[in-house]
Amino acid sequence: MESRERETQRDGPLAEARNRRYGLPMAFNPQDHVLSRLSMLSMPQRAALGHVEAIARRAEAADRARIGDMLTRAGCDGDDYARALERVRSHARIVLHFHPDRFGLKSTTVAEALLEEGVYRNQFETGLSSGSVSAFPGGDRDAWENALFRSAYHADRVTSSERPKYGALELVRHPDGPIPRFGSCYFVLRQSLAERTSFTFMGSEDPRATERVGTIVRMHSVMAALLAEIEAGGMATPLWPPYRAPTLGVAQLTIPRLLHLLHELAQPRKDPAVGKAGRVLDTEIEAQVHGPINLRRDAELLIADPSFADSTTGGVLRELARRYELPLCWHCGFRLAVRDVPDNFRGPAMPRLARRIAGIDGTLDAAVIGCAAAALHQHPETWRDWDSREVTLQHLKQLWHVLVHYGSPFYSNGTIVYSEGDAV
Repeated sequence: MESRERETQRDGPLAEARNRRYGLPMAFNPQDHVLSRLSMLSMPQRAALGHVEAIARRAEAADRARIGDMLTRAGCDGDDYARALERVRSHARIVLHFHPDRFGLKSTTVAEALLEEGVYRNQFETGLSSGSVSAFPGGDRDAWENALFRSAYHADRVTSSERPKYGALELVRHPDGPIPRFGSCYFVLRQSLAERTSFTFMGSEDPRATERVGTIVRMHSVMAALLAEIEAGGMATPLWPPYRAPTLGVAQLTIPRLLHLLHELAQPRKDPAVGKAGRVLDTEIEAQVHGPINLRRDAELLIADPSFADSTTGGVLRELARRYELPLCWHCGFRLAVRDVPDNFRGPAMPRLARRIAGIDGTLDAAVIGCAAAALHQHPETWRDWDSREVTLQHLKQLWHVLVHYGSPFYSNGTIVYSEGDAV
């Protein structure tokens, strides 16, 4: 570690050659930059974060002007925006969604691997994704990272473990997290990790991603894109399926309302077992965390779906929380009667798939879908009559989206599921 720090601070031709190789400005000096405090980052990780900050810096004047115009039209002033942005920097948290009962490249579930290693790994390491399963050389994820980070992760001798981990910036504290599309459970990370995180409005796969980037100290490009969507009606409009969803999961969101919500970030977090789910599937500020994520050091809270509370997976989550000294909470959860699964939201296969895994009169929840995914991994022959493994995984993923969008809160005998000793 010390030798790496000395290397990054060395002046002269060697430093210039290194900066040129990784796409850093020729005069880049970590001592003059927020990266100077990030000694745990490798040079490719520093280069990726530095490239994003350089883009955001170049666009800052134009973005500030755009934001000023939108604030004026909304009847807000710049000081209110500045105070709200300071709340984001000080109090917003990065959240990592995950499905605890899924299998990746290993023979253990996600929750079991997290328990054993105490490390949150990226898609290139796990072979898992709740979005695009394309984290391999030449895949879509590889291409998106190449474009977003100016080939920082494509230099010689860059390892898979150096790639970023993906989450979301939590601007609104919904019980089910900022983007449950990507997992039924989530870690809330400590505020300090924002210093080594880059951000995009919407996902990094969006063609406009490189124009909507920022870091926690240069957020204006990201915020300008968010405010523009709110000004246009406050509705996300995904390409598929053709429906409109409220921006950030907040109905009738306006710019003044957003600033008010950002000010509320300074308030204590509420019990996630109560309150209205955000059900966000298609709008987020994506977070790309650069460098390692150690659960004991970097996470401050684990929030889980209550369908796992009395299951083997729930036991693993409890042990994980105990071992790494994390408070464990259960959020409001989702459940949906099979008969209520529509055929026009994620495709006509959804009702048939729901009946297959839960029975005609059954009920869907996160654990039921997870059991089906586990069966596909452990006993693939039982799914040969459905479709290929890749298509079946995609259908199970889409059924989770249906559950998030249409499900009711998870209850047991009229009471939200709690377990003795769990934090609330």
